Amino acid sequence: MQFLNRSDEMRRLDGALSRPAAFAVLWGRRRVGKSRLLIEWSRRHGGLYTVADQSAPPVQRRYLAEAVAERFPGFADVEYPDWRSLLMRLSAEAEQQGWPGPFVLDELPYLLAADSALAGILQNWLDRPERRLQVVVCGSSQRMMHSAVLDAAAPLYGRAAEAFALRPLLPGHLADVFPFTDHASLVSLYALWGGMPRYWELAEPFGDNLEAAVDALVLDPAGPLHGEANRLLREETPPATALRPVLDTIGNGVHRVSEIAGRLSMPASSLSKPLAALLEMGLVRRETPFGANPKSGKRSLYRIEDPFLRLWFRVVAPHRAALAVAPRETRLQYWRRHQPHLEALAWEELCRMAVPFLHRSDAALGKLGPWEPAQRHWRGNAPELDIVARSVDGRRLLVGEAKWTKTPPDAASAIPRGDLGPMLGVDSAQLCKALFAPLHGKLKEKASTHLVDARTVMRSLA
Repeated sequence: MQFLNRSDEMRRLDGALSRPAAFAVLWGRRRVGKSRLLIEWSRRHGGLYTVADQSAPPVQRRYLAEAVAERFPGFADVEYPDWRSLLMRLSAEAEQQGWPGPFVLDELPYLLAADSALAGILQNWLDRPERRLQVVVCGSSQRMMHSAVLDAAAPLYGRAAEAFALRPLLPGHLADVFPFTDHASLVSLYALWGGMPRYWELAEPFGDNLEAAVDALVLDPAGPLHGEANRLLREETPPATALRPVLDTIGNGVHRVSEIAGRLSMPASSLSKPLAALLEMGLVRRETPFGANPKSGKRSLYRIEDPFLRLWFRVVAPHRAALAVAPRETRLQYWRRHQPHLEALAWEELCRMAVPFLHRSDAALGKLGPWEPAQRHWRGNAPELDIVARSVDGRRLLVGEAKWTKTPPDAASAIPRGDLGPMLGVDSAQLCKALFAPLHGKLKEKASTHLVDARTVMRSLA
């Protein structure tokens, strides 16, 4: 698959290169494309990309020395008794040959897990005034990266000229990989693969044949993604397999802390650390209703962040035994049962994601905006609202309904009539109603409700 749209991240890394002896840090969930980004960026700047292994420190140093020897012949001809000697030799070779870098070290957490003293050694090496080498480190274990780099007490805290998380690709770029599909079909693809480049890469050979892709990659026990959730937890540093029951519960539609605790027969207070870990790993997101205090947890809901993992926990996890012996047509029935719900969730999510970018593709709503990030709204017995967002100037309030339907809409949405301001805690704003439906159509309430289709949503997110 071609390298897709990481221009903003490239610019940030390029900015780090403008500073002498720069140090940059990148982290993000597995499968999000960190290694591909760093390889492409390093190649453009004549850098050296290396990746750590899960092994004992002497073996890790030997492998790293062999990788460095690709640029500095003879570097691996000696054994390095410790990390300090290897790093000092690296600096000396770079200085002698006038090579400024960048030196890229991927999967730093593997080294930190094998030798906890390495963080302090790196700190001392980075702080040496004679160092001229530009250094970038990266890791998939976000908990380990936080404890080593981002926490205020971490040895490497505050030393990075650039430090950022790599996010999933914007959904609109699915059209670059699957150009033969219409915009509504792109929503179906997003419901399967989310914004993870690795999943897109695996699905690309199947084209628009969703059933073939889902079965071969996910449902078939021999498929490369059949055990993906377990693999993601196992590959954390340290392994996070103990968090699986919490993920299972959330993935099966239980979203409130009290209900999660009840399903697991645990006190609610004991869930704070597991949920914090899952949030930090990017596997779960915390959702609060529009207008609620984001620091208050009373009305918070916890949801699986990645569309693919939503699929996995709804279809694969509960049926592993059946999938192991079932023929293809039976396996697909498990997926078809949940497909409409998963696609509706994905469509609603995409509509909220698109709201701050509607000025790019919707002239009418763009003029009324620009809009702040959208949220859902729920409270007691009051009607639930799929999409609520303020305009940046605070004068208008966008209230939208997301309808996942394969036919063009012929009626206005189910947005409640009347004054919604008091319910939403915004009394003076002008109300703008919108129906988000994937296909074009005509609304009976033309004057008061805007129609936003899949083409508009996906183009906003490219």
